[in-house]
Amino acid sequence: MRIVIYSMLVLLIAIQYPLWLGKGGWFKVYEMEKQVELQEAKNSLLALRNAKLSGDVKDLKDGTRAIEERARVEHGLIKEGEYFVQILPADKTPATSATKQ
Repeated sequence: MRIVIYSMLVLLIAIQYPLWLGKGGWFKVYEMEKQVELQEAKNSLLALRNAKLSGDVKDLKDGTRAIEERARVEHGLIKEGEYFVQILPADKTPATSATKQ
């Protein structure tokens, strides 16, 4: 009788092993679900970046305001008749006056 009970217990463990630890077991499924959630979060961030870039491309193709803004910010360009004024914070002294003293 004991042999039957032990053999049934071994058989039960043998059947449960693939369910929990096998190739498609619960632990693997849980791991994969976590990876999918992380990838979906990354994909949503990339979709936001792509939407922003798409808007930038559309602005650059359709109008001149985006081109003008980039020229001003990235290259420091000004229009004819405009003046460039740079205001420095009061707590910083210019490097040129400190080296002359």
